[in-house]
Amino acid sequence: MYDFLLSPEAREVKKEARRFVREEITGDFLRKMDKDEITYPKEFVEKLAERKLLGIRFPEKYGGRGLNWVAEVAAIEEIGCLGMALGCAFVMPSIVGEALDKFGTEEQKEKYLKPYLAGKRVAAEALTEPRGGSDFFGAMTRAELHGDHFILNGQKRFVVGAQGADFFLVYCLTNSDPAAHKYNRLSLLIVDRGPGVETEYLYGLMGCRGGGTGRLVFRDVKVPKENLVGELHGGALCFHQMMIPERLTSAGGCLGVWGALDLAVRYSNRRRAFGKEIRKYQAVSFRVADAITQLDAARGLTYIAARAVDENYPRMRRLVSEAKRCATESAWNIVNSAMQIMGGIGYTDVYPIERAVRDTRLGMIWTGTSEIMNLMIQHEYYNEILDPSYDRRLMEDDATNPDVTERCFTDEDMAAVFEGKIDN
Repeated sequence: MYDFLLSPEAREVKKEARRFVREEITGDFLRKMDKDEITYPKEFVEKLAERKLLGIRFPEKYGGRGLNWVAEVAAIEEIGCLGMALGCAFVMPSIVGEALDKFGTEEQKEKYLKPYLAGKRVAAEALTEPRGGSDFFGAMTRAELHGDHFILNGQKRFVVGAQGADFFLVYCLTNSDPAAHKYNRLSLLIVDRGPGVETEYLYGLMGCRGGGTGRLVFRDVKVPKENLVGELHGGALCFHQMMIPERLTSAGGCLGVWGALDLAVRYSNRRRAFGKEIRKYQAVSFRVADAITQLDAARGLTYIAARAVDENYPRMRRLVSEAKRCATESAWNIVNSAMQIMGGIGYTDVYPIERAVRDTRLGMIWTGTSEIMNLMIQHEYYNEILDPSYDRRLMEDDATNPDVTERCFTDEDMAAVFEGKIDN
């Protein structure tokens, strides 16, 4: 991001993140992760905590820095060049911490959020179920309240940190009344790793390797009632809030594709063909121009969305969804352009471009697919335009013949037309 748009505090945290990825994380570490020789990057998380780079926007009393979303996105963009798995490990405190900070009790914050931001504990979010996916409210993992504790049974999949996390935020069915509205069925629980909590399977992933992504199974897990986050049957409210960090961090992380583009640009300045550097051919230089324009556009929308959340702007959810879709799809286009510029060598493991391609593909799937983002965007936009309080100029008034604009008939209107009750 361009520093003149950032506050002094945001510029400083961005510089710290830049130094961190340049000086603290080795290529050997990244290669081991991609080979699944590391099942969870605990060392990485501990290093971040040492530099107070976890939970940047949370209160200082819990170990954060009390900064805003713009500052956090600035840091995420720098960390994002390390790939999806480390990017996810970096932003997970922002996602899990959102629920604890906004809905947790003071005891929960002291017991879980504070040591989490200090790097002493690791957490993961357990959302998706085998029959669920985008149908979040169809969750079947069940928690039954028995006096002072819940009994939890079920399973979650695609949990980043299933291997490595010390505790989990688990959405579960607590209200099985068939007449209950879907928003009043689920609750959110903090579940410590312990008896009955098992990581049964680690997925072999195309990319985003080394993050311990797996399937969790809960068998008669006893969860203290005080581990309920928010209200009983109030999980929908928590979920609604957590989708902001889920999607905004995905957008910010995908801005890290600048690393792949920079690599391709440097390569094009060295590689010669037909007597000159390939950057001097329009086929290459124009591809670079398209890529950096897409990246800057994605940056602009992502930072606007971050600012909108900071200001509690009424249309922030639409902007967050737009940013998530724009940044992830732009990143996919950019990383493929980087590979095309590098040609055959980009398809080998000589350079990490092929790893970046495998990583980046995930962006358009997790935390809500591009299709789900479209659903959110159009819904919010229709609500805005059709709101009776809409006060901008109506372009219909500028029609050449405003008196003969066509009427949109309902089915009832059409029936009346056929019966001669309405003039067609």
